[in-house]
Amino acid sequence: MDPVTVVGAGPVGLALALALSRHEVPVVVLDERPADDADLAERRLARTAVLRPDTAAMLERLGCTTAEGARWTGWRTLRRRSTVARVAFTGPDAGKEVPADDGAFVPDDEGAPAEDTPDGGPGEPPPLHLPQHALVRELRAALAAHDGARIVPDCRVTGLRQDGGGVTLETQHGATWRASFLVGCDGARSTVRKLLGTRFPGRTNVERYAVAALRTELPWPGEAVLQRSPLRGPEVTARPLPDGVWRLDWLLPPDGGLVTPETLLGHVHDSLGAWCGDVPPYELLDTGVYAVHHRLARRWRDGRAFLAGDAAHLLGTFGTQGLDEGLRDAGNLAWKLALAWHHGASEALLDSYEEERREAVGCLLRSADRALPAVRGAGGWRTVRRTVVPGSVRGHDVILTEGHLGRGALAGPVLYGRTALAPAAPPAGSVPVGTPVGAPVEDVPVTAPDGSSVRLHDRLDGALLVVLIAPGTGVWERRHWLGAGLMPRLAAAVEGLPMRAELLVAEGYPGAAAHTVLVVRPDGYLVAALSGVRAAELAACADATRGGAPEPVRATGTDLVKETSDGASGGEAVRVAAGADEAAAREASAKR
Repeated sequence: MDPVTVVGAGPVGLALALALSRHEVPVVVLDERPADDADLAERRLARTAVLRPDTAAMLERLGCTTAEGARWTGWRTLRRRSTVARVAFTGPDAGKEVPADDGAFVPDDEGAPAEDTPDGGPGEPPPLHLPQHALVRELRAALAAHDGARIVPDCRVTGLRQDGGGVTLETQHGATWRASFLVGCDGARSTVRKLLGTRFPGRTNVERYAVAALRTELPWPGEAVLQRSPLRGPEVTARPLPDGVWRLDWLLPPDGGLVTPETLLGHVHDSLGAWCGDVPPYELLDTGVYAVHHRLARRWRDGRAFLAGDAAHLLGTFGTQGLDEGLRDAGNLAWKLALAWHHGASEALLDSYEEERREAVGCLLRSADRALPAVRGAGGWRTVRRTVVPGSVRGHDVILTEGHLGRGALAGPVLYGRTALAPAAPPAGSVPVGTPVGAPVEDVPVTAPDGSSVRLHDRLDGALLVVLIAPGTGVWERRHWLGAGLMPRLAAAVEGLPMRAELLVAEGYPGAAAHTVLVVRPDGYLVAALSGVRAAELAACADATRGGAPEPVRATGTDLVKETSDGASGGEAVRVAAGADEAAAREASAKR
């Protein structure tokens, strides 16, 4: 069978290729950049990634190591003479809400010194913040260890054709590539998306930011900082990077004015002076201006072709991270393509990628759009601060901090509650546990089939996980409990499931009674929690997880599509019937 072809060698494309390789699926990554430019093009310290803890953990499971010191230890909000409740990150009160004053609202006072309070989430690990080029480097290194993966540089896709058995790609040098499945991870200007004729509606220039990466010392080592109402603009954020480097982002006015080097240096001096009293010594390493766009592709799947990452969605308001969502795309799609490549797939399984991930990102965009008028409304933050009650002020800060931390309404839905990969009705014997059906499971200790003690998330390798909650098994040798109680019947039921599955045992799970059986998808989402051994219900859960029995991939309307010489597609593209050969396509293109 032909390999899976990934177009685009950015973080999302590389992570997807790495996940597929871990599932023993051969993969080819087509990178339009020359080999000697692949890393240098990304080496921008002002271009960084903020990854939520579970996303960072997924990369680590794939073998991608992360930079030392890349996690920040807390989040600190700076304001003028305002008091709010806070959450401690370190010390004896770690994870606990620390009461502040009575919260009396004090109007903004230009002459008052700034006060600060830490904000964060109780008991939650901090995000990971690292330069994007460092992430790309680590992903490339991990992918190089897999013999079945190949990165092809200087390879720009110019045309594609789908048929019942796969996808044929053409590149700028006339070479053709054959793929069992195609995934476009080629960014906001995705060629694959254009060749598929997929619309990409949304909003342009929702927000603009000036950004600088500099090496200096700030009063909050290891903490991220959000300041509202600085001397210039509505807000500024500072996030720590390894080696004493900070990334600072200033929200720019909506007028779209030019940001000169002098203006940017003024922002740097204003912020450092306000935070440190005097402007400390600093080394300016990188600068830039970027715009935030909100767009969502109409379709993420067309036959055997898929879109992921920026090719499928753009977001970024209030600190939400498009790259983090793109990596979640990769994690969702990898196990489904692996199942399809090894065993065949149903339409329900392949369609579920778009259904689940497009809804997740769409919810995130809708939440940001609803919050924009309140937080960025007419009159700006100063007007809001002078007119609203303290609770509303606090609410706006929560919106911003949760966006940067990847939580709350701006973190997207945590449930795949409406997925097709679930039983049509709750199975008989379903019981509630601490995790809702369709949500990620907790990373509890489990015993693997070989008797080793591991974490549950470490077993997410493409198989369905069946976890028996059996208190007390930890004090027994495996040879004693493996053949006792429910285990023989459960092992036999797992052996007969219609997809690869692994049986694990846990001493306990939040909210689960003894003898509860958890059914967990290959990407770590809960399918069902059953009371005892129920072979028929267990088989139904497994069949639903794989989307039903495999079937031929449906025909697609994507015929051979070739870009014109100026790179246009869509209305400027040449479309030739799927049965026509490539020479006819080239002849038609020449006539145009």
